[in-house]
Amino acid sequence: MKKVDAAIIGFGKGGKTLAGALAAAGKQVAIMERSDQMYGGTCINVGCIPTKSLVHSAAVSEAQGGTFEEKSARYAAAIAEKRRLTGMLRKKNFDKLNDLPNVDVIHGTASFIDPHTLSVQTANGEEKIEAEQIFINTGARPFIPPISGLKESAHMVLSESLMELDTLPEKLVIIGGGYIGMEFASIYANFGSTVTVIQDGPVFLPREDEEIAREVLKSLADRGIQVLLSAQVASVQDRADRAVLSVQMEAGAEELEADAILVATGRRPNLEDLHPEAAGVELTPRGAIQTDPFLRTTVPHIWAMGDVAGGLQFTYISLDDFRIVKSQLLGDGSRSTENRGAVPYSVFLDPPFSRVGLSEKEAREQGYDVKIAKLPVAAIPKAQVLRKTTGLLKAVIDAKTNQILGAHLFCEESHEMINLIKLAIDAKLPYPVLRDSIYTHPTMSESLNDLFASVQ
Repeated sequence: MKKVDAAIIGFGKGGKTLAGALAAAGKQVAIMERSDQMYGGTCINVGCIPTKSLVHSAAVSEAQGGTFEEKSARYAAAIAEKRRLTGMLRKKNFDKLNDLPNVDVIHGTASFIDPHTLSVQTANGEEKIEAEQIFINTGARPFIPPISGLKESAHMVLSESLMELDTLPEKLVIIGGGYIGMEFASIYANFGSTVTVIQDGPVFLPREDEEIAREVLKSLADRGIQVLLSAQVASVQDRADRAVLSVQMEAGAEELEADAILVATGRRPNLEDLHPEAAGVELTPRGAIQTDPFLRTTVPHIWAMGDVAGGLQFTYISLDDFRIVKSQLLGDGSRSTENRGAVPYSVFLDPPFSRVGLSEKEAREQGYDVKIAKLPVAAIPKAQVLRKTTGLLKAVIDAKTNQILGAHLFCEESHEMINLIKLAIDAKLPYPVLRDSIYTHPTMSESLNDLFASVQ
């Protein structure tokens, strides 16, 4: 039995950062990771970093043009570069903790025996860990819908396995019209694949502002990406060297061929083999670890961080979860999920879409009297310089206070611009501060002058 001050299950952003902080405070830490390909977590290995590497490579390839064979060669090189990048970061993350004298990195699958004891199945057998405090950071995993023949198909891939294909799919079908599906649709269309997205609901990007969603859908169509709404996959069959999907739509049934079928129907908290019930840790109705605003579970000395806690599935949320836990253990305890401010996010389409705060519809439903600002991207000088004039900028303003309630940016470099608006929202700055600020020129950020000058 190994006894430690803190046991951390999962090597993701929150867990690995907490391990370093606790070690620096003199605590003895054990951190467990079941896969040696996941040191550093989802973001580094199969999420944010490899996809953004491919976003960049795909954009370069699209600009070069050429035959499908030439595009395929560039795709293979992009996959090789992605592997180099993730391998380097994975090793860096492993070494950073493994080199600390009071951190024990254990490669194995952890499960609860009781509230203070874990069983870890390693290549050398079972190892038991007893800890004063335990932190669950096991992330999430893809959900595969129960479609006849889908799991059995040799052409079915998940986001992580799609990025391991050395051969560019000529025809890619994506099941799921959410953010992950849209991002991969954009990446693979730029590489040269023919892409079809199947969404079961009738409304495209239903959580987003309707005007922005229309702009995104039009942009995808202009790039040859077909989005089928109100469509359900009835079955999948492998025939010869391709899969055939039977798709039911309002106009009737249709068959689609695919070299690869990406399942992008969401992710679920990863609790496989963990047995939290053995520790008395309760789950939410949606199967996530139940936590309070300070990320404590129903057992006071056990916390949960990141995707497994059922919140927003972003690596920077996992990092902020670390800050909340650190605040309790090593700080003044003031941080919580209730005071982290507005949370921005970006979807790396071409161009990227970024959002923070409320949509116009949400603001009106919450009783706000609103003013709206809009700016077509074609009116931005830097967009003309970049020859990237697709898109729309929109902001929602509280008419009584002039504070910004939300912003939706579908344009080049929106992922950088949105952070400035997040800061303004958190600081409760009235919109004229951004309208009248001096920005460098020519930049996409200076479009905030004109966007907020358009408030009506």
